Amino acid sequence: MKKKNNRSGEKGNLSKSILDILRKAPDKTFNYKQIAEKLGVNDAGSRNKIIRKLAQLAAGKQIVEQDRGKFKIVANLDYYTGVLDMTTKGFGYVVVEELEDDIFIPANALNKALNGDEVEIYVYNKRRKRKSEGEVVKILKRKRTDFVGILQLQKNFGFVAIQDPKMYTDVFVQKNKMLDAQDGDKVVVTIEEWPEKADSPFGKIKQVLGKPGEHQTEIHAILAQYGLPHEFPIEIEDFANKIDTSIQASEIKKRRDLREVLTFTIDPKDAKDFDDALSFQTLENGNYEIGIHIADVSHYLQPGTILDEEAYQRATSVYLVDRVVPMLPEILSNNACSLRPNEEKYTFSAIFEIDKKGHVIEQWFGRTVTLSDERFSYEEAQHIIETNEGTIPEEVSIRDAAYSVSEDVVFAVTTLNELAKKMRTRRLNEGAISFDKVEVKFQLNEENEPTGVFFKTSKEANKLIEEFMLLANKKVAQFIGKQTPKKTFIYRCHDEPDESKLNSLQTVVAKFGYKLNLKDRKSVTSSLNTLLSDVQGTKEQNMVDTLTIRTMSKAYYSTKNIGHYGLAFDYYSHFTSPIRRYPDVMTHRLLQEYLDQKPSAKEEEYEEKCHHSSEMESLATNAERDSIKFMQVKFMIDHKDEQFLGVISGVTEWGIYVEIIDNKCEGMVRLKDITNDHYEFNEEQYAIVGRKTGNTYQLGDEVYVDVKNADLLKRHLDFNLIGSKEEVENN
Repeated sequence: MKKKNNRSGEKGNLSKSILDILRKAPDKTFNYKQIAEKLGVNDAGSRNKIIRKLAQLAAGKQIVEQDRGKFKIVANLDYYTGVLDMTTKGFGYVVVEELEDDIFIPANALNKALNGDEVEIYVYNKRRKRKSEGEVVKILKRKRTDFVGILQLQKNFGFVAIQDPKMYTDVFVQKNKMLDAQDGDKVVVTIEEWPEKADSPFGKIKQVLGKPGEHQTEIHAILAQYGLPHEFPIEIEDFANKIDTSIQASEIKKRRDLREVLTFTIDPKDAKDFDDALSFQTLENGNYEIGIHIADVSHYLQPGTILDEEAYQRATSVYLVDRVVPMLPEILSNNACSLRPNEEKYTFSAIFEIDKKGHVIEQWFGRTVTLSDERFSYEEAQHIIETNEGTIPEEVSIRDAAYSVSEDVVFAVTTLNELAKKMRTRRLNEGAISFDKVEVKFQLNEENEPTGVFFKTSKEANKLIEEFMLLANKKVAQFIGKQTPKKTFIYRCHDEPDESKLNSLQTVVAKFGYKLNLKDRKSVTSSLNTLLSDVQGTKEQNMVDTLTIRTMSKAYYSTKNIGHYGLAFDYYSHFTSPIRRYPDVMTHRLLQEYLDQKPSAKEEEYEEKCHHSSEMESLATNAERDSIKFMQVKFMIDHKDEQFLGVISGVTEWGIYVEIIDNKCEGMVRLKDITNDHYEFNEEQYAIVGRKTGNTYQLGDEVYVDVKNADLLKRHLDFNLIGSKEEVENN
């Protein structure tokens, strides 16, 4: 059981204790007797110390003597509100918007605040310290009250040891609040209260996840850790199942009818929902009319319903390695809103007249009804692009046998690809950054155990779809963003990268012989694209890709448009995936309102929704990342006796990180486990150096490792270092 750190109050710094009492009641005055009583002291020596300390604090203008012997806190600008960011060492920092530096909060000044809480702090005057120091005086809003941990059962009570390394206390649970959990079970515990004199908060067990290490337990634990649901409440399923999803003649009359126009979808071969389709026809003037058709989720998802509230709270679908946690129930996501072949569907469309050079000549936005003629996987579309033929062989086909498509379909797919390539080239020339990061995927057996690892890369078929989705998103945002008077809208924003991060990236990639030109925005994007192109297929590609992505600012949703740096767009929105992203639903609703000449929506209301959507997206991304780590550890457990060639992907004072080339699993070799010398961290060289031998292991070096320990609960791998590639292969 972890002990909560002692508060500074009675036995610590007396000034701080007195100020703490006065701060908690800023409108009241206190004399020395009242303060002594609050501190629980009554001897003459302590009272005299309090009297002297009150005089010192008054002389220092931190408190004021209102009446003779009665003091109150000075109302000044030393109080701030911000968000507490805990470290794993038990202290934290508060990020305050108005201040340049974060405020250091020592462990004994947290006053029961937890990581992510919105807090009010008092900042002490700067002395000769590197950072300003403060104390939490009030918890304004808890970030979360649910935590995942392991139950440690005693006779009449228990403690839940929380798995989050930033959580510095366990949670006390009374016997009658156990929910039949057994000793050692992984559980979700809810904090109910934190009594004044208690070392730990009091809570109740909300959910028993199961035995640690078991597959379902750990996947549900990942979701619970980020507050993400793993199923829909019954009332939500019932509501969704009662929605009329039939196609009505009366509704078709209100829409542009495109059922006769050649339309198809291109998606991953294992996709369950198809939320976008492309239509294609050649116009009499030789230009092409290309439609980007998106499932009309907003037709079914009506504001004010319990289904809409559920979708908003989720804000996004979550894609874990072995499952999808959808934003919408299956009746909508996989049926009514899925643009399946040979089924009439309600869609929301962006339709463009495009010339042979890929320039948009005309545009139209609105509600439509469409019918998809074909469903292609990326592999099938890629085959058509590469062969210019309509026969899909059995080994590529997602059907049970080979099949053929018409010449019109072949012409449509190949022409769309040529246009997409021209649009992409133009976009990159205008300063967009080309990220083609390798995605790690797992082959799973029937029990969802990982049996193999493979890498997913983008080919022309993927880029074709991406380019037309980008076009729709950009043009929708432009259409609303350029209107006067200004209209409230949902933008996908991406700020410029931080200069210091770019400098750090330049230092790292220089170790591999690459250069960046940081002179101006154009040279930065150009040299980043050159770097990303040059590392393709090299041993350091994944590391450089990852480091480059980390230099980028985080994309987010906002009603305040700043453009999208990574795409080099002045206007950008999310319009193309309303089945899995709530911001796209809001974009559809607002676009339709403005097409109907309705007044601008309330900016404040939508900004709050944007903030919530960005937060939920971040949680989903973390959960997805954790599920990959879990599967990687699980995969490596079965390969403990093998040697692997890896690349040193990180160097720290306590060890080196190694990423295995064959499967992208990353683990740590701790310095204390390297026994052939005493190694020291050289920060400037991004290396560890042997004290006796001078032997050096540097960032980017290839080394052989094997698995020392695979910890499923912490989702962490420890490796043994066997030696450098040269050492091992020459022996």
